[in-house]
Amino acid sequence: MGIDKNSPAKDLANMGTKTKRILGAELWVKVLIGLFLGVLAGLGLSYFSPTVGAENTQTIGQWLALPGYLFLAMIQMIVIPLVLSSVFYGIAASQMETVKKVGLRVVLYFIGTTTVAITVGSLLAVLIKPGRYITEMAMANAASGNAPVAPTADAATITNWSREITSILPNNIFDTLAQGDLLRVVIFAAIFGAAVLAMPTARSKPLTDLASSLQEGCMVVVSWVMKLAPLAVFGLLAQVVSSLGMDAVAGMAAYMGTVLLGLISMFCLYLLLVKFVCRVPISTFLRGARPVQLLAFSTSSSAAVMPVTMQAAEKSLGVSPNVARMVVPLGATINMDGTALYQAIAAIFLAQVYGIDLGMHEFGLIMLTTVGASIGAPGTPGVGIVVLASILLSIGVPAEGIAIILGVDRILDMCRTTLNVSGDMVASMLMHKLLGKKLNVEEAVE
Repeated sequence: MGIDKNSPAKDLANMGTKTKRILGAELWVKVLIGLFLGVLAGLGLSYFSPTVGAENTQTIGQWLALPGYLFLAMIQMIVIPLVLSSVFYGIAASQMETVKKVGLRVVLYFIGTTTVAITVGSLLAVLIKPGRYITEMAMANAASGNAPVAPTADAATITNWSREITSILPNNIFDTLAQGDLLRVVIFAAIFGAAVLAMPTARSKPLTDLASSLQEGCMVVVSWVMKLAPLAVFGLLAQVVSSLGMDAVAGMAAYMGTVLLGLISMFCLYLLLVKFVCRVPISTFLRGARPVQLLAFSTSSSAAVMPVTMQAAEKSLGVSPNVARMVVPLGATINMDGTALYQAIAAIFLAQVYGIDLGMHEFGLIMLTTVGASIGAPGTPGVGIVVLASILLSIGVPAEGIAIILGVDRILDMCRTTLNVSGDMVASMLMHKLLGKKLNVEEAVE
């Protein structure tokens, strides 16, 4: 039996050609080349910085990063309408039973994996004790810099759970859209999509058709923007490496190694879920996820690569469009396993640096505060530092200590964002399996 040419299923199937333009077989190669050349250019700028002057080096780095800034700006421009249309259409065009099965389960899954990530990070930081490798001179140099100060009001808000829970509902959807508040947009789209799903089909069809057209228009813009991806990767990496240099990276090797070990541990957990729960070969998952991971690494923004993450889940990993377009946008707002793990390690690391002993009460605060702060944290570069400042306040560690880790934060930000988007893809695969459906990976890869 064929598919009605005007049905939602046909609309979703028609997007396959756009996906090929976005995730072309050669795109990941171009991105990888851009990444490699960007690192080389950054090291070259850093090496010649004493000759040409630090100010000139910074100017050159800014100009090299211009394609990257354009890439991020255009993607962020389209993220809100894409999230709104994708979540709404993903629910409104689904079956009620699918929404009931996936919705609550995916939220509980995200909270569960975030808790596991924090536990893994805390254990590694306690066992390795990276803070003991920081000298008093390093602390003095960091203290002379400009460390971000955590806003006390935000920290208090995080601990006020009743107010925090009610505040996630948008008071004015137009104001929410203007502010770009991704979590509240997702919540509104989910509620409104469920309401439209409960309406008679004849009355709801104009709204679903509008959402489908908006979604398709957004994907056309994304296909244009993705042509900038290799240049964006080159420029952003060149700027980051030239501003940091290798000396700053080497001086924080123990701390970086602890964070990277934690991220690798969580990624291995994802691979086990892919292999034994989703029943998908690890090599197949890595091949399908590779373009998204490379873009996430270079942009440090799970929100910026969210359109590509959805398309990879659908077309490379065999996830049904209705599931992918419900899970991935939600994951881009509340599934921050890499960020949560990093924050736990950073908080314990700075406590060790300052000689502050943490008891069970403080570890409990780290767990609760990190989970709460991760929910709704914007998937944009550098937001982890702001959230970390609030976590440090809750356990009595001076926020000024953040200056110690600022030098290497961008590199770690790229790594933890890669884990975040990987988690979104794995979550969509798991939710697809929970519906009792087979992942058509073979057909998708073809």
